[in-house]
Amino acid sequence: MSVPSQQLKELYQLLSSVESEEEAKMLLDDLFTPQEVASLCERWQLIQELHKGTPQRDIAKKLGVSISKITRGSRMLQFGSGGFTYFLKKLKK
Repeated sequence: MSVPSQQLKELYQLLSSVESEEEAKMLLDDLFTPQEVASLCERWQLIQELHKGTPQRDIAKKLGVSISKITRGSRMLQFGSGGFTYFLKKLKK
């Protein structure tokens, strides 16, 4: 599915305008379903575990997710745009 560049730019601007956890919650609650928010949280948790060096099978047990989801997250961490690594470092500060 192709998203027009102007719409994508507007979404980036929307996300970059968030200034607090409260604003982030308001936006996420309106933008996504509760299941989608849970899925995003799960993805972020598994990325953090992979970054710490936790074995994939341990992550699968801990989070109750499939190895294929973890493998997909691992590929994004290694070969994605660098966003995960950037924010993992940024949030550590």
